[in-house]
Amino acid sequence: MPVAKMTLGFAALLAGLMGAMPAPHAQSVADFYRGKTIHVLIGYGPGGGYDIYGRLAAEFLGKFIPGNPTLVPENMPGNSSLKVVDNLLNVAPKDGTYLGSVQQALALTVLTDDKLAKMRPDIPKLHYVGRYTSNIDVAVALPQAGIKSFDEAKQHEIIVGTDQAGSMGSAFAKVLNAYAGAKLKLVKGYTGSNEVQLAAERGEVQVNGSYSLPAILVSHNDWVKQGKATILYQNAMKRYVDLPNTPTLLDLVQGDEGKTVARVIAGTAEVGRSIITTPGVPPERLAALRTAFQAMLKDPDFIATSKKRNLMIDAGTGEAMDAINEETMKLPAPMVEKLKLLLRD
Repeated sequence: MPVAKMTLGFAALLAGLMGAMPAPHAQSVADFYRGKTIHVLIGYGPGGGYDIYGRLAAEFLGKFIPGNPTLVPENMPGNSSLKVVDNLLNVAPKDGTYLGSVQQALALTVLTDDKLAKMRPDIPKLHYVGRYTSNIDVAVALPQAGIKSFDEAKQHEIIVGTDQAGSMGSAFAKVLNAYAGAKLKLVKGYTGSNEVQLAAERGEVQVNGSYSLPAILVSHNDWVKQGKATILYQNAMKRYVDLPNTPTLLDLVQGDEGKTVARVIAGTAEVGRSIITTPGVPPERLAALRTAFQAMLKDPDFIATSKKRNLMIDAGTGEAMDAINEETMKLPAPMVEKLKLLLRD
C-alpha cells in the first residue's frame, strides 16, 4: 500500500477515535466550591449592623452554595469599609471566594470623594449577591444626654459622633446643618457605630449620628419599642412603622435643592445590608451565589433564627442592587458637585 494512503488511513482512524472520546469536562460550580473556604470581609468593627448581617452569611449561606463551602467572617474595619472595597477590587481572587459587607452608600461615597477618583470606574464592576434588608440609619441620644427631640439641634450645639470621613453619619449631619438649620458638631474617627455608641455611653458625644435600625432592634429593642432613647431623625424615604413620630431627613430639610439632596442620600437606604463580591466572578458562579442567597432567605432555620434575633429581613436581589449602584454613578454633574460640597471632610 502506498505510504500516502497509509498516512491518510491512519489519520482517519485517529480522528474517529478522538471523536469517540468524551469532550473535556468543564469544572462545575459544585466541583469548584467543594472543600473551598469563602472569606466574608466585614468593613466595620464587631457589633454593628454590617457585622451582624455579614456573620449571618457566614452562618447560613454555605448550606445553599453548590459544593457547600465553608464561610469564614473577618472584620476588616477602615475608612468606612473602603479598606474592604479596595481588597475586593485589587487583592482578593476574582473567583467567587471573597464576599464583603460594606457601606450601603458605597457608590455615592466614591462618586463624591475626589480622592477616590481612581476607584470610580471599578465600582460598577463589583457585583451584589443579594440584600438582607433595606436599612434605616437613625440618630440616637441616650437619656443621659437630656435631648428630647431634633428641634433642640436648631436651638443649640449638639455633639454628634460618627465613624471615619465619608461616612453617612457625617453626611446626615452636614445636610441637616445646611438645609434644616441644625447646629450639629461632628466628632469623627470611630471605627463603627458600636464604638460611637460606647463613646456616647462615656459622655464623649451626645448623639450617635448613624446607628443601623436593624442593629438597634437586635441589641437595644427597648429604645424603639419602649422609647427608652431619643431617636432624633431617620434616613429613609418614609417613616418606619415603629417610629411614626421621628422625622426623616426629607421631613426636616427645606427647599427644592435640600429635598433633592436628601432624597439621593435617603436612597442609599435601599442598598441597606447587602453582600457584595469581586469583579470578574465567572457568570455561572455569580448566578449560583445569587440563587443560594435567595434560597437562604426562604430557609425555615434562617427565618426562625432571624425572628429570634429580631433581625429585619426585607429581601432584594443582587441584580437590583447592581442597578442602584450603576444609577448612582450616573448622577448628573451639577448634583454631584453639590453633594461633594456637603460631603467633603
